[in-house]
Amino acid sequence: MTATNPVVPGFHPDPTVCRVGETFYLAASSFEFVPGLPLFRSENLVDWEPIGHALTRESQLDTRDARASGAIFAPTLRHHEGTYYLTTTDTSGIGNFVISADDPAGEWSDPVPVDVPGIDPDLFWDGDTCYYTYFTGDTERCIEQTTLDLGTGEIGDQRTIWTGLDDPHAEAPHLYEREGTYYLVVAEGGTHTGHSVVVARADDPTGPFEPAPENPMLTHRTMFQYDVHATGHADFVTDGEGNWWLVCLGNRPRGGFPGWHHLGRETFLAPVAWEEGWPVVAGGDIPRDLPGDLPDSHDLPGSGFSDDATAIRHTDTDFADGRGVEWIWRRTPDRDRYEFTDDGLVLRGGPETLSEAGATGLYRRQTDFDCRVRADLEFDPAPGGEAGVALVMDEEHHYALGVVGGDEREAVVRLRIGDATEVVARRPVGERATLEIDAEAERYRFLVDGEELADARPKYLSTEVAGGFTGVVVGPYATGNGGAADAPARVERFVYEPRDGGA
Repeated sequence: MTATNPVVPGFHPDPTVCRVGETFYLAASSFEFVPGLPLFRSENLVDWEPIGHALTRESQLDTRDARASGAIFAPTLRHHEGTYYLTTTDTSGIGNFVISADDPAGEWSDPVPVDVPGIDPDLFWDGDTCYYTYFTGDTERCIEQTTLDLGTGEIGDQRTIWTGLDDPHAEAPHLYEREGTYYLVVAEGGTHTGHSVVVARADDPTGPFEPAPENPMLTHRTMFQYDVHATGHADFVTDGEGNWWLVCLGNRPRGGFPGWHHLGRETFLAPVAWEEGWPVVAGGDIPRDLPGDLPDSHDLPGSGFSDDATAIRHTDTDFADGRGVEWIWRRTPDRDRYEFTDDGLVLRGGPETLSEAGATGLYRRQTDFDCRVRADLEFDPAPGGEAGVALVMDEEHHYALGVVGGDEREAVVRLRIGDATEVVARRPVGERATLEIDAEAERYRFLVDGEELADARPKYLSTEVAGGFTGVVVGPYATGNGGAADAPARVERFVYEPRDGGA
């Protein structure tokens, strides 16, 4: 059977993976979104079932004041002596910390702060010693390491173990042991088109580390003809038969060379082989005397997304059962504005618009270039009230299909691109309306009750235009446009579905 990349599509960057028995677990970065740190489970590295989030309580994470693409950066997920551990960085809050759980699908602990600088921390055990390795953000010190007491957060002496092969901004360090040799895997070249994975090895987890002779072991930095760019930030795992694999991030640009990407950085999978004591990406198409490339597909004991994984790529809900696992807020929400009822999701807009932090909105990731979004809305606003469906990259880059109150109730299509905001279409609408977004790789079409009002290009919601580290999310919103909305909006049904079954 053949597995096709990406294995976790949409905005799921900086993947980290571990195996316990026959089950794999995966986490990804979440930035300012709440709940934070999405978690997945798989039996075959292909079919990833979402099982919740690690950061679900305000005592763990509060992102009200987080900047766009701030807060939770790259995590590391590990299992040791019956306990699951996650370490990550809250760049808008307490910095580096560790949380733990007996069951990754259950409750995770409150954070234990770790007082080290920088981002991208890693956990590695050698006997009874837990090593904590991280990127300092300092071009002189680069990758540092210390020992860690997981219960208290107390650290030992700090030492530099890597200053970069080609780039002193080496990130995402991970340590592994194989047959008595210790391997340090890091990301270099930034997280855009120059991204890469380099590897070094040593006889001790503290180094000194010798770089591989054929670094980088994975990069697409010179392969602009490929469908996937910016491959990097890898984490390794072994399966039950002793085979090695890596997960990494990448993006899928559209629009011709050099392209732009709006789905965000996604999670990809590749097999790893060992040649003369060094890991190499297996199954790539280019010669071994060039850097490894990521295979588009490879044989695995799976054939795509299972029924349990459909929440990644399909939503059809009347919200009677509450907030599904795929739903997220852009920051720590005012939960009083959201009510999940047998008659749908009731939204109460505050004064904030989509161009401001704190706006009322509930979203899921766009995981497919070609998809359909539908919201059945009941809303009778007074002047100033507004509710609808939005495609959001950040406060300065979003598209909205909404119903607004005024002299008459109207549906509008509003585009915010940087400093420019424009209503590009409007038409009268009833108290009940069906709002639809028909997405293609290079076009969004906005429809009301089956009539197309306008279209827009996804390009202007891309990282190349907006910047940042996230991807497009889509979902219902409400706003009082400067004041509290006088009437609630009710989303009776929301549907997100891939068109023609694929990304």
